[in-house]
Amino acid sequence: MTKKPIELVGAIDVGSHDLQMSIVQVEPNGKLTQLEDLTQPTNIGRDTFTQGRIQLATIHHTCEILRGFSNLLKEYHVTQYQAVAPSGIREAENREYVLEQIRLKSNIGVKIINNAQERFLMYKALRNKNELWDLVRREGSALIMNIASGGVEISIYEKGSLELTEYVKIGALRLHETLASLRNETIDFSQVMEEYIESNLLIIKSLIKKEETKHFIGLGSEINTIYQLCRQPGEFFIRAENLSSLYAKVYQSVEDQIADTFRLTNNQSETLLPSVILLNSFLKQTKLTEIHVPLVTLRQGLLYEMIDQSLALPSYQESLNDIVSSVWYIAKKYRVNKKHASQVEKLALSIFDQTLRLHKLRQRERLYLQIAAILHGIGHHVNSTGHALYSYQLIRGQNIVGIANHEVNLIANIARYHDVETPSYLDPNYRGLTTEEKIIVSKLAAILKIAESLDISHGEKVEEIVASPVDQRLCFNIVTHQNFVLEEWSFKQNVDFFAEVIGIQPFIRLKS
Repeated sequence: MTKKPIELVGAIDVGSHDLQMSIVQVEPNGKLTQLEDLTQPTNIGRDTFTQGRIQLATIHHTCEILRGFSNLLKEYHVTQYQAVAPSGIREAENREYVLEQIRLKSNIGVKIINNAQERFLMYKALRNKNELWDLVRREGSALIMNIASGGVEISIYEKGSLELTEYVKIGALRLHETLASLRNETIDFSQVMEEYIESNLLIIKSLIKKEETKHFIGLGSEINTIYQLCRQPGEFFIRAENLSSLYAKVYQSVEDQIADTFRLTNNQSETLLPSVILLNSFLKQTKLTEIHVPLVTLRQGLLYEMIDQSLALPSYQESLNDIVSSVWYIAKKYRVNKKHASQVEKLALSIFDQTLRLHKLRQRERLYLQIAAILHGIGHHVNSTGHALYSYQLIRGQNIVGIANHEVNLIANIARYHDVETPSYLDPNYRGLTTEEKIIVSKLAAILKIAESLDISHGEKVEEIVASPVDQRLCFNIVTHQNFVLEEWSFKQNVDFFAEVIGIQPFIRLKS
């Protein structure tokens, strides 16, 4: 069934620095025509990063602006829109109260996204910059840097495939507010900030292979501002010499001078120095002479995500590939047995697809199963005894590209029960799930248990698996040319749980 195309779509970014909204017309091929693009300044980030809570005056101001956004959406008859909030609201201790006030006073429901989801949306927007993305897909290694208000995200693509991604909480606005108390204590404040930044980037910078980096791509509104100050007519990149010139000017200036010299708003002048230091620091890690600036925004990524899902465009699958690539990077970091994890992943997804009419889960849940299958063994990195529990704990602590925090929790629970234990109300991690989430976790854990059993020896003995109903039971027809005694024994340990959750008793029939 083809999804119904959408014509007018809205995207709202309740950011740390600004409140921004875009309204676009969507063509049948997914092309966007912009109708509105609005920006209003906010103190959300300043409140959160200095006081931990968003102040009442800021809440009132935010609601007033969003009420105006809401009215404009109604004027355009936009019924499909999404509003997201990154670090500014996400890290505020009173975020639930703030979101409720926004909902009541502006009639806009705002969804908090984590930094991994924010990164996913930015890369979604980048993929739609066709000429630049073609470079990333064709040539060597691309370093992508996203300077946000709350943090800095660094990713490395190898010929279009996401190899690694890391996040550090030293965003431009956060740096400005964190180090504000030092500003009047030294005449070398810029040097102090530079030292602080460098000390927080040591691990990330060690991952960058200078000789192999072919392209440097800068994302985020802070880099977009730097681009406007450094740009040459007709160029969509920042030349290294122009960045060095700007660096020298802002390094010796105070904020008032920066605002006057470059005709910037107060918000822009506050974050220019940390942004320039961050960008210059990473450029020095490469041998490159320019930084590509595609001028993409979080709102664009949000729009493309909505459109991809509605129109089922090819770029949607590419984005899913980003998620899986980032998961394999996590697996590699914890020295997961790649052959075994790949085999369990293949078996689990095959069982999921062949039993779809039985479990009736969706494609999003299939992705949870895939991630859990890849990461189910990372607990061995801590201790092989009781590794399933350690896998749960390690997965809970991961930032997985494009995956929300509550989804990470589900994935961790699925991996938690891949071994001998089954979901139990005695486990607080399972007890705290909603009824729907318990069903999802149990069904996917039952499938993962079977997949793990079929490669319990780590011998990749299953060459093919075909599931078919036989006399009200489910037969797994397995092609193998190796001794399968251990796998059959392990399989039998898990069939009862599978039958209880999925509703049908499985058995094995071997074929050689």
